[in-house]
Amino acid sequence: MFFKQALDKQLDNWIADLRENANLPVSLRLWNGSEFPLGQFEKPNVTLTVREAAALPLLLTPSLDNLGEAYVQGKIDLEGKLTDIIDVGYRFSAAAKRRAGGVLNKMAQHFTHTKQEDKASIQYHYDVSNDFYKLWLDPNMVYSCAYFENGNEDLATAQLKKIDHILTKIRLQPGQTLLDIGCGWGALVLRAAQKFNARCVGITLSQNQFDLATERVRAAGLSDRIEIRLQDYRDTSGTFDRITSVGMFEHVGKKNLPAYFGRMRELLADDGFAMNHGITVPDPSDDPMDGSDFMDRYVFPQGELPHIGLVLRTLQEGGLEAFDVELLRRHYARTLHHWADNFEARGDTIREMVGEKKYRIWRVYLAGCAHAFDTDQMSIYQVVCHKAGKSSATLPWSRRYIYEHPIGTPV
Repeated sequence: MFFKQALDKQLDNWIADLRENANLPVSLRLWNGSEFPLGQFEKPNVTLTVREAAALPLLLTPSLDNLGEAYVQGKIDLEGKLTDIIDVGYRFSAAAKRRAGGVLNKMAQHFTHTKQEDKASIQYHYDVSNDFYKLWLDPNMVYSCAYFENGNEDLATAQLKKIDHILTKIRLQPGQTLLDIGCGWGALVLRAAQKFNARCVGITLSQNQFDLATERVRAAGLSDRIEIRLQDYRDTSGTFDRITSVGMFEHVGKKNLPAYFGRMRELLADDGFAMNHGITVPDPSDDPMDGSDFMDRYVFPQGELPHIGLVLRTLQEGGLEAFDVELLRRHYARTLHHWADNFEARGDTIREMVGEKKYRIWRVYLAGCAHAFDTDQMSIYQVVCHKAGKSSATLPWSRRYIYEHPIGTPV
């Protein structure tokens, strides 16, 4: 009885504090039918239903991890537009930090990133099922930031433009060899072979991606120009005129970046060019994935995000020189909104395919990442580079070449 009275008092204080200091457009509904507004709104945007008393402590200290865990475990339900739900989650967390005096207790995680661990992490995230990804990605199944050249493209068009933008940047020529590190389901190497007449190798650690990419290459009649390998980049050999890495280095680990870029240098021809396309953080001292039990447990095991300054420094330590750097944060925010909308539109089918728990995990993950890119909590850069100390005579003197030629034609 004493515990219940103490919890009720704590809940009352929490509600009063949120009403006064946060003014959230939320209606809080308890398991017993009681309902409380958490702000001064006629019609709240979000209804948060607490399904059991055991979930209350998670709300009283509502970090993003706690809220995500409670939702995934079915201890709370959330009704409303997904963008409003995610916004409320961030505002809950911010209010909790204010009450704690602005101190965010995060323990930086350190991962070893052995070949076995990286393979297991990749397969955990990407081997949900190919049919699952087909439901909310574009028809070419490109699982990375799209490129909205004019801002009004649909997702499929923007993804093809992203691939062409990359291949044009590195000035891929007919007959050249290209290595795509983390090739996904093969969209980039297929485009490079079809439109640029390149000879390509794509590597992935995902069995599902390997199987489907291999089948897509065979179906396109390009087996003589494209090889898909189930292989770690550390085990790849050969020399390549061009190298691309799109949405892969987030799995490398910050302490391994010099070796990662060093390996890229070893695989690159002396007059070759490479491009790294990857997610970064805006604050050099912060990584939103550090200390995030939710992300590490449910979404990206062992994922680590560096600042662009660390990327450029470790790239140089690996023996490469940055030639061109482009920020694409707005493009990834829009990409993620497309994915989240597709996910919502096919929610019933996805639920039936993967189950309620995994549906909730991915729903929160996609919309939460869209919010993070919208608000500059995460960012993304494309960095074109070549071997340090080598001539860059094969590229024009200005960036005009990237934009002057028709899409899908060699420069």
